Amino acid sequence: MAKDTIRDFSATASANTDIQSVNVDENCAASGINNAIRELMADLKDVSAGTVALETPQADSLGTDTITEKTSAAGVTIDGVLLKDGAIGSIASAVAAHLTSINGGQIGGSRNLIINGAMQVAQRGTSAVAVPNGGYSTVDRMRFYESTGGAYTSEQSSDVPAGQGFSKSIKLACTTADSSIGAAEIANMSQVIEGQNLQRLNYGTSDAKTITLSFWVKSNKTGIYTIAMYKHAGGGTAYGCPVEYTISSANTWEKKTITVTPTAGSTTLITSSAGAIIDSNGAGIEVHWGLAWGSNYNSTNNTWSASGFYSTSNQVNWLDSTSNNFYITGIQLEVGTNASDFEHRSYGDELAACYRYFQRLGEYTTNSYPVNGQCYVYGGTNVAGSFQLISSMRASSPTVSFPNGNFGVRAGSAANNQYEFSSINNNQGATQGVMQFDATVASGIQVNTIGVVVNAGNNKYMYVDAEL
Repeated sequence: MAKDTIRDFSATASANTDIQSVNVDENCAASGINNAIRELMADLKDVSAGTVALETPQADSLGTDTITEKTSAAGVTIDGVLLKDGAIGSIASAVAAHLTSINGGQIGGSRNLIINGAMQVAQRGTSAVAVPNGGYSTVDRMRFYESTGGAYTSEQSSDVPAGQGFSKSIKLACTTADSSIGAAEIANMSQVIEGQNLQRLNYGTSDAKTITLSFWVKSNKTGIYTIAMYKHAGGGTAYGCPVEYTISSANTWEKKTITVTPTAGSTTLITSSAGAIIDSNGAGIEVHWGLAWGSNYNSTNNTWSASGFYSTSNQVNWLDSTSNNFYITGIQLEVGTNASDFEHRSYGDELAACYRYFQRLGEYTTNSYPVNGQCYVYGGTNVAGSFQLISSMRASSPTVSFPNGNFGVRAGSAANNQYEFSSINNNQGATQGVMQFDATVASGIQVNTIGVVVNAGNNKYMYVDAEL
């Protein structure tokens, strides 16, 4: 075999008997040595001038712990990332996902636009309860819709994907089946994100950003599901973009990654002024996880539109059997085209973020009638007072309710001077961390006196709700 490149030569000197077909064997003519030297010098000149490579790439494998080199067509795998000749996009994606410029944005701080994505906080309760239609039930910040002939519950669960650092998920369970979803019927879970937290997306301009949603999901019911990015109208127009994903294996945790561009479907709705997100504490984007959608809500997969919004006709009917369950955790929404590792925040950080939207106050288990605020009695049955909140809240006048008994007022010198109230007429000031309120109590309380607001018994509490 002719020795045409350096790689062709043998490590055994006596085995090298030719140079580019010039005989240099032990018994070769003297002219052969001269000709061989000339060949080598000509080759070295070409290498020096850069007109030829020193050698062609090796076709077999060069193995280390992190690099596997193959032919240029097959590419090179580095830390599990495949890089190929000409695949500049994939190289850029690999760099963006692994180096310090993650998704072209920040590393520290808060990459994740979702609050309580690891399902750690559940102020309202952890046990299974029926979901409301357009409200919250267990795990904080997770909103539910249910307007079908079926029903389902939500609860906090300890069933999580192994090795991912999660300890909690949210479990949904179908309790009443509906095998035929009507055109206007829906069942889904969502999180609403404040508009002022989304200004980094630059929606409504030609610089609108791509966003990536990732999450872990498990269900016994396999098939095509949908998520939907719904941009609330705000100062512009309401637009929605449904994207399909597939649960492939029953009862198996699977990670899903969904990227949504501002021009999904080759439209320019989001990059026009009508695509702007309101810059206030109002609703900006709502992320939906569909369980069942009627045909009125069907639109085109991975396409922004001003109608339909939420799903495609391929969405499974998860409510078709009382055997169905649905688990989800590790929800992350971030700027960029890649899903970075989940941003684990401390329980305290997540709880503080949830307090902006919901607070459970005044609960005691061993001390009857603890003080929760101050009040002033006037007009015989009217009380004006204030509560100290845990922290400031999203809205100045949140909704106050008493799901486990009434609260009361103690004022004046009468022997029986405690009077209960079960509702509040109006309130304000929650954005400053103190909620002022008016309430009506039974007649007989001593007027023009200063008193305190108390629990009406053990295990009583109030809900202060400023959810979107």
